Amino acid sequence: MTKEGLEKLRHSCSHIMASAVKRLFPQAKLGIGPSIENGFYYDFDIPQGLKEEDFPKIEEEMKKIIEEDYPFVHEEWPKEKALKFFEETQQNYKVELIKEIEEEKVSIYRHGDFVDLCKGPHLSSTGEVRYFKLLSLAGAYWKGKETNPQLLRIYGTAFFEEAELKNFLTQLKEAKDRDHRKLGPLLRLFDIYQDEAGAGLVFYLEKGAILRRLIEDWEVREHLKRGYNLVNTPHILESKLWKKSGHLDYYRELMYVIDEETTSYAVKPMNCPGHMLIYKSKIRSYRDLPLRIFELGTVYRKEKSGVLHGLLRLRGFTQDDAHIFCREEGLKEEIKGVLSFIKEAMEEFGFKDFKAELSTRPESFIGKEDIWDKAETILEEVLKEKGFSFEVCKGEGAFYGPKIDIKLKDALGRTWQCATVQVDFFLPQRFELYYIDEQGEKRTPVMIHRVILGSLERFLATLIEHYKGAFPFWLSPVQIKVLSLKSSCSDYAKKVEEILVKEFRVEVDLREETLSKKIRDAELEKVPYMVVVGEREKSSQTLNVRTRGRQQLGAMKIEDFCKFLLEKEKKERRGY
Repeated sequence: MTKEGLEKLRHSCSHIMASAVKRLFPQAKLGIGPSIENGFYYDFDIPQGLKEEDFPKIEEEMKKIIEEDYPFVHEEWPKEKALKFFEETQQNYKVELIKEIEEEKVSIYRHGDFVDLCKGPHLSSTGEVRYFKLLSLAGAYWKGKETNPQLLRIYGTAFFEEAELKNFLTQLKEAKDRDHRKLGPLLRLFDIYQDEAGAGLVFYLEKGAILRRLIEDWEVREHLKRGYNLVNTPHILESKLWKKSGHLDYYRELMYVIDEETTSYAVKPMNCPGHMLIYKSKIRSYRDLPLRIFELGTVYRKEKSGVLHGLLRLRGFTQDDAHIFCREEGLKEEIKGVLSFIKEAMEEFGFKDFKAELSTRPESFIGKEDIWDKAETILEEVLKEKGFSFEVCKGEGAFYGPKIDIKLKDALGRTWQCATVQVDFFLPQRFELYYIDEQGEKRTPVMIHRVILGSLERFLATLIEHYKGAFPFWLSPVQIKVLSLKSSCSDYAKKVEEILVKEFRVEVDLREETLSKKIRDAELEKVPYMVVVGEREKSSQTLNVRTRGRQQLGAMKIEDFCKFLLEKEKKERRGY
C-alpha cells in the first residue's frame, strides 16, 4: 500500500474515532485530527475528562460505525453556512479555524450524522477501515500555544492488513520496554527530579556518570588523534557578545538572560562565540590553519515544558562541539574529514545504518545569497563524494549557514538525530577573524560548526534504547559481578574483585541471599559477566563464569578469564 493510501486510511480512522467519542460524550468539542507518521490523533475538549480505561468502549463504538458502512461525503459549504452550523453545534474550535480561512468556501466531510471541517482526503466509506487500535492519551495545547486551552489528544493507528497491525503493536511494546525514561532510573543511569530541581535538567546517577565518562574519554582521545585542540569556555558571557553573534536577534526566546546592575549576561545556548574569542586570542597565520577547536560544552536553552522529553529534549545538555577554522580552498577536505569521523564513531558505538539530510537557506538568514549557494554546493558535493545517501531539506538551515544532519537507525529501525556539520562564512566576518596569508595580507577564514555524537544526553538516550540497557562490554558501567555463594567465601570473592578491578569495572555481591536471586538481580542490572565463587572455586582458585543471558562458560583460572575478556573486548570493539 502506498504512503498516500495509508494516510487516507488513518485520516478516515481519526474521523471515525471522533464520531465515536461524540456519540459517547455528546458535550465533547472537536479540535483537529490529522494522520501522522505512524497513525493518527484527534484533539478533544471534554468537560468530564477522559482516561485510557475509556478506550475499549470507544473502540467498540468505532466498530459499530465501521459496520454501518457510512460513505465519506465531501461537500463545499459557503463560509457563512459553515460558521452558522458550527456555532449552533457549539464547536468553538472549528469556528475559530473557519474564521481564519480566506476562501469563501470551506471543505466539509461527513459520514452518517458526523460533520467535520476537513480538506480530506478520505476512503470511500467507514466500512473500508478494518484494523485499528487506540494507543495513548496526552495533553495538547490548542494550536500548540501554552496560553491556549489544553485539550485531550487520543493517539491511534490503523493498517490495511491485520498482520501489519500486530507487527506494529509488537514493535511498539518493544519500544516501550526500551524507553530510556524507564530504563534510566531503573539501571541507575540518570533521573530528572522535575518537582524538586526543575524540568529538563538531568542528574547522572552512579552508573550513568561512569557511562558518560567512558564516552567523554573516548571523545577526547579521538579528537586529539585528529588534531583538535581541547578547550573549555564559561557558562555565561556578556549579552553584547551574543548580540554580536546574532543569537540575541535570532535566538533570544530560547536564551536565559541575566540582567545585573550595569551589565547583562546570557547563559550560553551554544559554544561558538567562545571559540571565536579563542581564535582571536593571538594572530593566526595561514600555517596555523586548519585550526580545530573542541569542547565538551554544556549549554542551556529555554525550552517550553510541553516539548521536554527525557534525555531527548532538555534545558541543559552537553555537546561534543568543535569549530574548524580553515581557508576556503581547504573547506571540502575538512568536511570530508568530519564525515569520515562521524562514520567511524557510529560504527564504534554499534550503529551501521545512517543517512544524511542537507538543510538549505531559511527565510531569515544573514549574509549574501551567492555565498550561501556556494556553501550548499560544497556540502552536496562532499556528501556525494563520500558516498552518503541524503535528501535535501529546503529552508531548514541555521540562520548563519547550511548544514548536514546525520540520522542513524537503531535496533528497531527508528531514526535518531546525532551529528551535524554547518558551514559558516558570516560569523568569522562579524567577529573580525583573520589570518595572515602568504603575501602578508589579512584574510577571513571559513568556519565549520560540527558535532559528532551531538548532545551527549540525546546520544545516551539513543544508546540506552538501541541496546535496551544491555551495553556492549566496553561501555557497561559494571562489567563483572562477583557473586559469593555463601559467607565463608566472602574473603575469596573480595580477593577476586581486587585482581579483576585492575583491568575491569567490578562489583561484588556479598549479600546473604540465594544464588538464584543474586543472578537474577545481576541479569536485571544487565551486567555482561557474572562470576560465582563457592567452596569449590575457593579451594581450586578458579571462577565459575556465566554471561548475561545465562550462558555458562564454566570454570576458569582468574588469569585465563582476564585474557579471555581482553581479547573478546578487542574483537567486540574493532569487529575482527
